[in-house]
Amino acid sequence: LQIHFTLIQAFCCENDIDIVRVSDVPKLAAIVGAGEESGEPRDLHCILITNPNEDGWKDPALEKLNLFCEESRNVNDWVPTIALPE
Repeated sequence: LQIHFTLIQAFCCENDIDIVRVSDVPKLAAIVGAGEESGEPRDLHCILITNPNEDGWKDPALEKLNLFCEESRNVNDWVPTIALPE
């Protein structure tokens, strides 16, 4: 699994795609509800978050996450960790 994460990280860094780690993977699974209804596996080591360019679709929380990632890259923290709320 580590090699997969390393390859994903390299791809994201090369293509200016924000990537973060979360403090609690089971909590993330509970938040996004992965796999409960569909019977899909609950592997959430990587999820893609997008923020469309159209103004009508802008989300302030995603913009804040993007700014956090940008600031982290400026201090050479390429994969910052975010703590999920209780």
